[in-house]
Amino acid sequence: MMKTALRMALAAWALSSWSALAQTPAAPATRPPGLTLTTTAFEDGGIIPNKYTQSSPAGTAVSPPLAWTNTPAGTVSYVLFLFDPDAPVMKSTSNILHWMAFNIPAATHSLPEGVPAGQAALADGTTQGLNFRRNVGYMGMAAGANGPYHHYTFELVALDSKLSLPPDASRKDVEAAMDGHVLGIGILVGRFRRPQ
Repeated sequence: MMKTALRMALAAWALSSWSALAQTPAAPATRPPGLTLTTTAFEDGGIIPNKYTQSSPAGTAVSPPLAWTNTPAGTVSYVLFLFDPDAPVMKSTSNILHWMAFNIPAATHSLPEGVPAGQAALADGTTQGLNFRRNVGYMGMAAGANGPYHHYTFELVALDSKLSLPPDASRKDVEAAMDGHVLGIGILVGRFRRPQ
C-alpha cells in the first residue's frame, strides 16, 4: 500500500515537472541588428577632425563620408539630420541643425565625403534642406574652444515612403511628414570644440 502510494506520488511529481517544462517558453529568437550608421572619419563618440568643422584648414568644412547597414524591410527612403543637442536655440528645446537631407533613395547605403553644399537636388533624387543658417546643405561644427565638447549627432531615419515636400521645407515640416512612417533610426555621434 505504502509502495503504491509512493509510486503514485512520484508519477504525479514527474508528470507535473514534465508539464511545467513543456510550458516553458522557448528562448526568444535573436533580433537582427538595427539600422547602423558609421563613418570612416571618426569613431562613434570620438573627436571629429577639423576638416569637417568650421576650423577646417582649407577654410571650408566638408561633410564626412557616411555609410549604413541593416536597412529595415520595406524602406523606401531615408532622412538624415545632423544637429548639435548641446546648443539650445534662444534657451528653448530646439537645437542647431547643421544638415538635413531627405528622400535619400532606399538603394543608397552611403554618402561620400564632401556632398556639395548649396545644391538642393542631388543626382540620385536626394534633397538637401536648409540648415540653421538657412543655407542649403552641410554646415560644419563650431562649438567654442572655452566650453565643453559638443555631441554632434547624425541621425538617419528609414521611412516606408517618400516625402512630398519642397526643397525649402523646414525641419518641422520634414518631421511632421515623417510621422507614422518611421521604420528604424541609426545614430552616430562625434564630439568637437574649437582648438584652443
